[in-house]
Amino acid sequence: MTDAAQPEEQQGYEETAFTADRIPRQAPPPPKGKLGKLGDAFDMARLPWGHYIGVNPSEFEYEYSEAWYRKYEYMGEKDFHDYSMINELRWSQFVDEDISLIYRLFRFWFVFWTHLLSFIGPGGRMGGGLGAALVVLGVEVFAELFWPKNGFSFSMLVIPLSVAGVCSVSTLLRRLYETQSIRFYKSNQNWSDDVSFCRRSGLVKSFQGNFPFYEFDAFIEMAADMKGNQRHTLKVRHRYPQFSKDKRSGLPLEFTFPTDTGSIAERYAMWDMLSRFMDVSQPLPDIPRLEPFRQLDPTTRAFDEAGKRGRPATYWRDLYASVDEKELTRLRDEHHQKVNAAPWGSRPDLMAKSVPGYEDSYAAEPEDVNAYAHAPTRNVRFVERPEAASSDSPSERNDT
Repeated sequence: MTDAAQPEEQQGYEETAFTADRIPRQAPPPPKGKLGKLGDAFDMARLPWGHYIGVNPSEFEYEYSEAWYRKYEYMGEKDFHDYSMINELRWSQFVDEDISLIYRLFRFWFVFWTHLLSFIGPGGRMGGGLGAALVVLGVEVFAELFWPKNGFSFSMLVIPLSVAGVCSVSTLLRRLYETQSIRFYKSNQNWSDDVSFCRRSGLVKSFQGNFPFYEFDAFIEMAADMKGNQRHTLKVRHRYPQFSKDKRSGLPLEFTFPTDTGSIAERYAMWDMLSRFMDVSQPLPDIPRLEPFRQLDPTTRAFDEAGKRGRPATYWRDLYASVDEKELTRLRDEHHQKVNAAPWGSRPDLMAKSVPGYEDSYAAEPEDVNAYAHAPTRNVRFVERPEAASSDSPSERNDT
């Protein structure tokens, strides 16, 4: 399809660009070997294609300010575009660093100790350094009160003050690292286009090759530690591993998308957002780090110019410039409740119309995805997915 034949808002995309209503006919997935069947035991659910809810995961809807805003302020819009993990062109899954192994080791231990002993912790909370100084001071005071030597002496403050001094230096070094590392990041580190989800082309690029986005499926994978605690991750896995296995390890091509909460619904929201990012019939997800690039994407620009966004062009930038971390935490918690309440289960799966035998596995979903995560074998009600209705005629489908 040429640009002239495309809708105006979709011009500028490649012919291979993905839209949910034009998923081509594909081959059935190959039979699974013993390793593949063993992996199925850890897959809790396969997530459906299409029928978007339109809710973004909390981690991306209300990011911590350090995640994007500080870099954006320092770099400016142009450089932030080039050095951002996600923009209107691609969602990168690999970062290149032009640094030596010695520097990597030095940086690791520098970050480890300065962050461990800093007075400031993640999100502006109390850091380990303040706790250490208070504990040492408390021990000194306790010893002087119950086992006094010659009464109160300023010498008892030497150790606490020394600890406080070390922690103060660590706090200063941490702050310098957080503010000045952006300069280093810009000159020596960049997100790669070689391993990424590309919106305009509809391709998923990897070291094993480039494959259409519709050849991937999303799974909720469950794992447990030695204490029986469960954790869940979103895995986006290539459906045809015979073409994409790693030649050295033999493992199938897959990508992991972590989220910052234990909610299964957050994983569903992550897949929903990734799918909308790749679907050029949809505007870019309305999240902070994509806001500077909305006018660069044809579909999103048409959407915003039509007044459908319902927000100012600099909504997220203005929000992060004016609120503190406490307010962001409140907004994040409220959005997390919205994610959990969204109707993720029992949606039709458009891919069942395009891949023979696709509906033979994972045809049902737990009615309450979060309840299933906590007790997957107890009183869980599964519901059959309704049959997906195809909006396009057979003549409009392509065979691959």
